[in-house]
Amino acid sequence: MSAAVETKSVQIEAQGLPPEELEALTQSLVKALKTVFDPEIPVDIYELGLIYKIDVADNKDITVDMTLTAPACPVAGEMPGWVKEAVQGVPGVGEVTVNMVFDPPWTPERMSEEARLELNMF
Repeated sequence: MSAAVETKSVQIEAQGLPPEELEALTQSLVKALKTVFDPEIPVDIYELGLIYKIDVADNKDITVDMTLTAPACPVAGEMPGWVKEAVQGVPGVGEVTVNMVFDPPWTPERMSEEARLELNMF
């Protein structure tokens, strides 16, 4: 059984989890991801649109595909570790893998309305 949840532009997919369990886990994962901030921008990485995809295995191993606002970001080497640490803090989560991807490239259109409001980008 495969289930998927669409939140903003983030796709969360899971194999073998009932929809209600996936929804609860999704809320916990999003809450954890919203604790990670790009140090140069006062908005969390989830609202910035840096999280592209989250895969949840039936044993609750998590794979996150994320990007950066720019490939030369000064914290490029550190941010995946911050994401991994945040996701590992979600109860019941298994192994966590964070993949850095640059396709498609990040653009400001990926930001949520909340992020645009915070950054005065209208």
